[in-house]
Amino acid sequence: MAEKRDERGPMVDPKLLEILVCPLSHGPLSYDRERQELVSEQAGLAYPVREGIPILLVDEARRLDDEGAAA
Repeated sequence: MAEKRDERGPMVDPKLLEILVCPLSHGPLSYDRERQELVSEQAGLAYPVREGIPILLVDEARRLDDEGAAA
């Protein structure tokens, strides 16, 4: 499967998003293409996506209430 890219970087496969959940809350994740993050509103965390690979580690996640949090 070819990785899709645009000026904002690699995209996460929509089928993958259907099965991924937040490791902390077990709730759904949404993809923020601008920031290259998977966002868990329930946990208040944003997990980085590096080179198209979701990093679903709580220690690597950014808190949404941190400076620059998604609106």
